[in-house]
Amino acid sequence: MPMRLILLGPPGSGKGTQAQRLIHHYGIIQLSTGDMLRAAVAAQTPVGLKAKDIMAAGHLVPDDMVIGIISDRLDQPDAVNGFILDGFPRTVPQAEALDELLKKKRIALDAVIELRVNEGALLERVESRVAQMRARGEEVRPDDTAEVLTKRLSNYRAQTEPLIHYYSDRRKLVTVDGMMPIEQVTDEIKRVLAAIGAPATGSPRKAAKARPAVRATKPAVRATRSPAAGRTTKSAGAAGRGGAKKAAKRAAGASLEAGKKASKGARRAKRAAKRGTMGPSRKASSGSRKRPMGKARKGSKKVTKKRAKA
Repeated sequence: MPMRLILLGPPGSGKGTQAQRLIHHYGIIQLSTGDMLRAAVAAQTPVGLKAKDIMAAGHLVPDDMVIGIISDRLDQPDAVNGFILDGFPRTVPQAEALDELLKKKRIALDAVIELRVNEGALLERVESRVAQMRARGEEVRPDDTAEVLTKRLSNYRAQTEPLIHYYSDRRKLVTVDGMMPIEQVTDEIKRVLAAIGAPATGSPRKAAKARPAVRATKPAVRATRSPAAGRTTKSAGAAGRGGAKKAAKRAAGASLEAGKKASKGARRAKRAAKRGTMGPSRKASSGSRKRPMGKARKGSKKVTKKRAKA
């Protein structure tokens, strides 16, 4: 995954040191406007020839020309893996022009890293370094003095510091404490870039761990008072659960009732079958039994004798 970065910070904040460390760690290139201008002049490109004449006259190279040089540099094969822009943009108009260029090339800027430092501490560092160099008899560079640094810091606050708000509004800004030791600053930058998904050279991008699934919880049963009917009604979730329970209860009751009816019918059928095999019941047989023939005749003889006497 390509990584496209911008380093921001006042003079003496360690941008150059951190840029070199990130280049080796992520396998990307550093784009310095000074180096690109000199390379364009040496290559005698159309933009480089124009820039050569302007610099020879002692003037600053216009922003559109710098953007043209950056555009040519981004088209080279080694820029495919990503880059670090150091020293550009310096102003908000340059940042806007850079955004337009990246948009045309369909290149997304991943992060703008601001190395925040204490200006008073920077001045003390320069003064201490200059004093040590003079004590050793070493020559001090004209641009490496507290006076020059004070002027450069003033220019940074006036021109470049507004970029912090510009990129912050676009949610690209990442601030790192540049006053920490060099190793700690590097580790913090790596940590921040890892958080936005930047793999180191030769290492596959680690897949983000899946977040554990959140257990579903039952919706709370909330009772609300109905102003019109004057009775308590449950929420939709509770009503749905209550309806399901009632339906299940009705189904169970219907099944039980059907079972009872089936059992009762079976008992009736059993009794009917039993009656069919045993014949008529005792009451029916005793009620319909005929008297013996002998008794009936005896009675008739007595009636005849009585009539004869009469």
